[in-house]
Amino acid sequence: MKRFILLFLVYFAISFSVTAQQYPEWDAVFSRITREVTQHSEAYGQLKNITQQVGHRLTGSAQGEKAETFAYQLLALYGLNTRYQTFEAESWSRGSLAVEINHQKYRSVALAHSPVKTDITGSMVDMGNGLEEDYQQNPEAAKGKIILTTIGILPGSRQGLQNLHRSEKTALAIRYGAKGIIFINAAPGNILLTGTASVTGKIIPIPAVCIGNNDGMQLKSQLQSTPAVAHISMFNFAGKIKSRNIIAVIPGKTKPKEKIVIGGHLDSWDLATGAIDNGIGAFSVIDIARTFKSLNLQPARTIEFVLFMGEEQGLLGSKAYTNNAIADGSIAEIKYMFNLDMSNNPKGFSATSTGDKPLFQSIGTIANSIDTSFTNTFRSGFGLHSDHQPFMLQGIPIAGLMGSLSKEALQCYHADCDDFNLVNEPELKNTVRFAAMLLYGLADAPELNAKRLSDGELKEALINSQLEKPLKISGDWRWED
Repeated sequence: MKRFILLFLVYFAISFSVTAQQYPEWDAVFSRITREVTQHSEAYGQLKNITQQVGHRLTGSAQGEKAETFAYQLLALYGLNTRYQTFEAESWSRGSLAVEINHQKYRSVALAHSPVKTDITGSMVDMGNGLEEDYQQNPEAAKGKIILTTIGILPGSRQGLQNLHRSEKTALAIRYGAKGIIFINAAPGNILLTGTASVTGKIIPIPAVCIGNNDGMQLKSQLQSTPAVAHISMFNFAGKIKSRNIIAVIPGKTKPKEKIVIGGHLDSWDLATGAIDNGIGAFSVIDIARTFKSLNLQPARTIEFVLFMGEEQGLLGSKAYTNNAIADGSIAEIKYMFNLDMSNNPKGFSATSTGDKPLFQSIGTIANSIDTSFTNTFRSGFGLHSDHQPFMLQGIPIAGLMGSLSKEALQCYHADCDDFNLVNEPELKNTVRFAAMLLYGLADAPELNAKRLSDGELKEALINSQLEKPLKISGDWRWED
């Protein structure tokens, strides 16, 4: 045992020595970042300001436009070269909604991209988790019915069951002929959750609504013995709007044509102020930019700080960014996309590739030497449903943080309780400083081993990550069988 410990200590010393020899100046840079963020971070205060002055940040709304201006002016105030990237999108906002089941009114909220106007009545059927296997047991069960299903996976479901996004569950309901869908929120009590029910960001043909967990589970129990008829009446607003991503740039010192994009979505849903989703991510990105300018940091590669709009309505801003980059050829310049979406209090780093794992862990080793609360864990893998996705589907390596949120914050995801009181200032500062360290390392490393995947390599990686089915449901699978 003593020999093992001795060998481990020797290995650690050698590892740290190699890190110091490879990147001798990073120790000092990362220490400066920590001092700057600890003493002068504005992320918490500016996030509080926008929640109080603007409120929610729904894309296409007056508040959304105010949020774009707020972020632009803040980055410009910090001295960054800042611009807007305008894009056109399908706007949706909620109007009125009434849900009655067996003549009992239910507190509910419409999911985005539900029809502009609908008034339907229909028999209800419980479709369990709302996954393909639930429909395959009786392919005709949902036809012409209003289905009841869950946002999450029901307790007692078989082990290893892979959940789908609410939009993918809605697409399945439409495919199997349902005339409406009622989701049960996973959070306890009667917290209401919103979010898009469309895989395309366009209006869907059936109404999709969410009810609270208590109400939903009682209804689910009643359906086992008593038939139910539901009535859904709603009126919403939809139409083309223009929205704006906000982009700030620090040019690279020696490799200006190589680019690291760090982004987070500025927009939020309209039930609350979106302080967690994604205020903490967006204002971390802004404060990282402030920190770099304050310390006059200019690494080898160019950094683009991007605040995306329209993420909640179908990754609209990040799709617009990547489409523009494909059109002008600058997509080839992007070496990493680093996404901050509800990222909080990180203890480690993540990536889609293990190619730069030694680099990530070298950065983490220095971070750990400054603050041992950063445990320098590493995870690799692919995932969907945030602004990294359009970049990932172009084969671009993705970077991220591994952290955690309080149970209270997680329960308020997309809900009417996502307000500023959930934000933890020390944890937000941790996000800023450790993300800034990773960003600097990616932008300044002599070489990056993770390369853009070819179409064939990307297809294989997505299949191995079990993402073929959800991407086919969403229409984002571009490969023929």
